[in-house]
Amino acid sequence: MKAAWRSRSLLAGAVITVLMVGIALVSLVWTPYPPTGIDIIHRLARPSWRHPFGTDTFGRDVLSMIMAGAQSSLSVALIAVAVGAGIGVPLGALAAARGGAIDDLVMRGCDLAFAFPALLTAVMITALAGPGAANAMLAIGIFNIPVFARIARAAARGVWAREFVMAARTAGRGDIAISVIHVLPNIAAVLMVQATIQFALAIVADAGLSYVGLGTQPPQPSWGRMLNDAQTFIWRAPLLAVFPGVAITLAVLGLNLLGDGLQDLLDPRLRRAR
Repeated sequence: MKAAWRSRSLLAGAVITVLMVGIALVSLVWTPYPPTGIDIIHRLARPSWRHPFGTDTFGRDVLSMIMAGAQSSLSVALIAVAVGAGIGVPLGALAAARGGAIDDLVMRGCDLAFAFPALLTAVMITALAGPGAANAMLAIGIFNIPVFARIARAAARGVWAREFVMAARTAGRGDIAISVIHVLPNIAAVLMVQATIQFALAIVADAGLSYVGLGTQPPQPSWGRMLNDAQTFIWRAPLLAVFPGVAITLAVLGLNLLGDGLQDLLDPRLRRAR
């Protein structure tokens, strides 16, 4: 616990991440104005007490849209990471436990999945099912599967060579029982750190998909689409691009700092090296 309080990276990342999550949760029940409320009379208003972040081309309150966009981006990223970890970790653990042909099959499948980045996967899914937040979650989640599979396999292989695993095998426990009881708890720290990294990347991916019109659809606010809408008025109202850009930057920065801090905290070798 004392080590956690001494880690500036962990504390800074935790504060920023909790702030972003808090904003997303608050937006579920309250925003200064309706995020989709149109007020043409006050369109492109500059920041003021009435509208702290100003308004966009339709007179919508930018602060309210940023708050609602946090809910959208974080929910897409959370589900995408959950899909990637929920499928990738068992596959990686299976490959490490069985080895041989199963290991080769899982790894070649990961290589194939890496050939299709999230944007290309989203384009293919969109061609079949149409654009939307659900399809963005699916596309990013599919891209996350091989990442978690490789991380889980690499970490699990080291655990399988440990003496307590050999003792469990000698005692007659099967591969699945050993993986669940002994292997997964010992690689949980590595997976947790990787999850924070993938969460940050998922936020960027969601913003990119929304920017090109494949992610969250109107009228639901999205940081990526706010950037797309702002480019038309970049010289007249540059702050329309600044606020969603800063929101994305802070969210990614907070998660990366949190991941670095967790890695330092959970890996004693790194703490000793410092």
